[in-house]
Amino acid sequence: QVQLVESGGGLVQAGDSLRLSCAASGFIFSSYHMGWFRQAPGKEREFVAGINTSGGTTDYADSLKGRFTISRDNAKNAVFLQMNSLKPDDTAVYYCGAKFAGFSRVRIGASYNYWGQGTQVTVSS
Repeated sequence: QVQLVESGGGLVQAGDSLRLSCAASGFIFSSYHMGWFRQAPGKEREFVAGINTSGGTTDYADSLKGRFTISRDNAKNAVFLQMNSLKPDDTAVYYCGAKFAGFSRVRIGASYNYWGQGTQVTVSS
């Protein structure tokens, strides 16, 4: 049974940092590219960051470069999102996803095979 379980969300103040984790099971984690997406109330789900199978290539939403860092640990079947200098606009539910092949489409949510249930991040001003 495939599972992606996000954790690490919470309520923080503007300028704080959070590290999200996503634990994967039920599939060959090292064969899948991983991505983080987020969805704010009343908005569509948007791409945040992606990382290829080996962890050697990453991609970020242009507006988030420099503040967010994606990483993975294939030995632990986990992907992480380090978020620094958080802003109220970062408030959203954050989802991790797994996609098989096609890192060029890592920004496209519809190309993902599996999704987690999400973790809430709330940034107060």
